[in-house]
Amino acid sequence: MNIRRTNLFFLAIFLVWFSISLQGQKRDLDFRVDSLLRLMTLEEKVGQMTQYNGFWEVTGPVPVGGDARKKYDHLKNGLVGSMLNVTGVEEVRKMQEMVVKETRLGIPLIFGLDVIHGHRTVFPIPLAEAASWDLDAIEKSARIGATEASARGINWTFGPMVDISRDARWGRVMEGAGEDPYLGAKIAAARVKGFQGNDLSAPNTIAACAKHFAGYGFAEAGRDYNTVDVGTSTIYNAILPPFKAAAEAGVRTFMNSFNVLNGIPATGNAFLQREILKGKWGFTGFVVSDWGSAWEMMDHGFARDLKHAAELAANAGSDMDMESSGYVNHLKALVEEGKVTMGVVDDAVRRILRVKFELGLIDDPYRYCDENREKTLVGSAEHHAAALEVAKKSIVLLKNEGGLLPLSKSQKKIGLIGVLASEKNSPLGSWRFGSIDSSAVSVLEGMQKISKDIAYAQGPSLVTGIVDFEQELKINETDRTGMKEAIVLAKKSDVVVLVLGEHGFQSGEGRSRAKLDLPGLQQELLEAVYKVNKNIVLVLMNGRPLTIPWAASRVPAIVEAWHLGSESGNAIAQTLFGEHNPSGKLPMSFPKSVGQLPLYYNHYPTGRPWPKPEVFWSHYTDESNDPLYPFGLG
Repeated sequence: MNIRRTNLFFLAIFLVWFSISLQGQKRDLDFRVDSLLRLMTLEEKVGQMTQYNGFWEVTGPVPVGGDARKKYDHLKNGLVGSMLNVTGVEEVRKMQEMVVKETRLGIPLIFGLDVIHGHRTVFPIPLAEAASWDLDAIEKSARIGATEASARGINWTFGPMVDISRDARWGRVMEGAGEDPYLGAKIAAARVKGFQGNDLSAPNTIAACAKHFAGYGFAEAGRDYNTVDVGTSTIYNAILPPFKAAAEAGVRTFMNSFNVLNGIPATGNAFLQREILKGKWGFTGFVVSDWGSAWEMMDHGFARDLKHAAELAANAGSDMDMESSGYVNHLKALVEEGKVTMGVVDDAVRRILRVKFELGLIDDPYRYCDENREKTLVGSAEHHAAALEVAKKSIVLLKNEGGLLPLSKSQKKIGLIGVLASEKNSPLGSWRFGSIDSSAVSVLEGMQKISKDIAYAQGPSLVTGIVDFEQELKINETDRTGMKEAIVLAKKSDVVVLVLGEHGFQSGEGRSRAKLDLPGLQQELLEAVYKVNKNIVLVLMNGRPLTIPWAASRVPAIVEAWHLGSESGNAIAQTLFGEHNPSGKLPMSFPKSVGQLPLYYNHYPTGRPWPKPEVFWSHYTDESNDPLYPFGLG
């Protein structure tokens, strides 16, 4: 008993000391932030609130004129606080050196990049990782992404995206955790912990950013950037929980969203940014706008001009302006005119400086510029091994009638069909900045490592023309070249592995789809193969739920493989041949028809539930005979 009392006494002493120590550290940080803030001119404060996209190759010639020259001059004069899309130690160091050595106060830049599902080593898209329901694996994925990105000079990611969405037409569902706010909240916290670790000043951690605050995933009709109009219950019970979880996990930045909420654009929404985030939740980090979202308030009809947009955004609590140039061009005048107070500016700058101190940048601006880390850590074998494990955990077995799976390694006459089976770029998915194009292991390569008896037919192409992240893909709907060869192979095969789905760039930002069926000629290929061989294993590679009622009712084995990243082909092959037992569960409902959308499992009960032997119940008259309806496959 005496020993116990002694231990409790020393534990109490330690806890008191630890509390005093933490308070002392906070006071010290506050003092340092305020001391630096007092040295700054109004122009320099506005500069800290300005973020520019990388606009020239730092190791190349200096911009001569135009907008690039203007941005260059702003950098030289301390009127920029952050850059995005500048990567690689050499580029980052040169830009950091210019700002630190040549500006009056030498305040370092914070360098941001979208590190969404890995960096050079690409992990499964976030929706796929959510299907693993493995929080430790998701945290590890974020940690490795942070390790590789930080080794290339990056110290801030615009992730995690924690938007809940109930509409698979929205292309950005691939970035999130699906439709459930509880799962979304758990994953949000795991990703924040993975990115930021326990010590934000460590050189292998980066500041995380919870986005998009708020409601972006509820865009009407699933059309990106569209209006959002939801009730209070949906806001508090579906939309906000993952953001609150991210804030409680210590996320250091938030990004506001493109959409309106209650008729007010999020960038100019004080209810979201000041009342909830910085008020009720006590968030101490800073808020960055989404790309040009301050400028877009004019398109919303909410701001008269860019100066008015800057006024609205600053007063609403948007601390850093990404690429609209509203603050750098107008905020000084707005303060002088009394339309924005100095207190608003100081609060924003104080938040930004605090994060820079926490990252260790003020003490060591080049802590993320270690060329040796860049050479040894980026794309390492250890990281690829981790990506393979997460990819396998993300695979979902939707159906396996008759025990068609797993395939036997000694089985002869396995036919592999589909252009996506040999694709090395598409499996990387969307939002994979930092990766190397066409670096994924294809399904064909993965299967050939396990069995030498794999015959392959490509079938019709999925896309035509240029495949680029910034351009909409042109889907092939007329060229049937390869169809006959695929059917011939199907006829002489004992089992067919048919790989169908979406190209990696068919999902992501700006990639909303009105239809969710197999794009192009893939449904025609599926039905043609089925006519000659019903022993089909359908492998789906996609960034969102698809409508597959034809396949669901006929094809004996269906595997949801998403876009699994660098180790995609190995993960799929090992699963098909039974080296891994697929354990994933869908985090988002698969509709039978787009007419069901929005679709989600945790809906409120209706006063006219189903089914009833009459017309007056909640249903669609053209689908009421379907016993699965209205819940799809989710």
